Amino acid sequence: MPSRIRSDRRLTVRMTVTLFLLGLLYVAFVAALVVLLKSWVLVVVVGAGFLAAQYWFSDRVALFAMRGRVVEREEYPQLHGVIDRLCAVADLPKPMVAVSDMDMPNAFATGRNADHAVVCVTTGLLRRLEPEELEGVLAHELSHVAHKDVAVITVASFLGVIAGLVVRFAFYSQMLGGGRRDQNTAVVFVAVMAVSAAVYTISFLLIRALSRYRELAADRSAALLTGRPSALASALTKVSGDIARIPSKDLRTAQAFNAFYFTPALGKEPGLARYFSTHPSLEQRLDQLGRISGELGEAAAPGAGRT
Repeated sequence: MPSRIRSDRRLTVRMTVTLFLLGLLYVAFVAALVVLLKSWVLVVVVGAGFLAAQYWFSDRVALFAMRGRVVEREEYPQLHGVIDRLCAVADLPKPMVAVSDMDMPNAFATGRNADHAVVCVTTGLLRRLEPEELEGVLAHELSHVAHKDVAVITVASFLGVIAGLVVRFAFYSQMLGGGRRDQNTAVVFVAVMAVSAAVYTISFLLIRALSRYRELAADRSAALLTGRPSALASALTKVSGDIARIPSKDLRTAQAFNAFYFTPALGKEPGLARYFSTHPSLEQRLDQLGRISGELGEAAAPGAGRT
């Protein structure tokens, strides 16, 4: 890795294994489509088009959806200053800096690689965090950029996109088939739906497991980069608590981008849903930061060690 952010071998292994398993799943999925559908080529081509668009324009789509805009140094000098310092220490190219006018405190990084990256923070985050807490959050987002997380998750999501398209294609084909439906057609329809649903479920679980680990990896890289895990722990505690107090109806739009956020936009404790979450629990993240504090000889991070 060209940057000074430590390469996380366990993260690299998990990314590689996840992509390999998804690749095997993709091969099996395409083989099933060859048997079940005559127009599977069209589905794959359309899916590939969506993948290419998502890969090349993910930064613009995310900024548009979250009402983010690129800001210059004159408008947000402190924000630019923190990112400048972190990029200099990490030996990373400086990403574009954006701000979203939202009260929900959060941040995200997007872009297909370090040279085409955007780090966006909300005005709600800027109002709530102390300078050292903001530095920890921004270091976390830059760690995602250094680890190429956005590109990997985009590619990994391709299979789910294809599976979803196949379900829609099969459903509308059956709907529009009208009187031409017979028993064989119905069997094919059910088979396509079942295979696609199974593929989508497996890919969903694999991607969520990878996503949770990459968040822990970004926390660790950020803590080591800044040397202040307690500041990152404080930011996590503060942001998670404030988001929990925002009404769920105000978080619905934001939840579609949970995989990219510093912390997910959840209005309440997720309960069983935590096992399908894009992020590890707050307790897991604080426990890890507490251990890193011990490694660095820093005072224990606030809230660390809770069970």
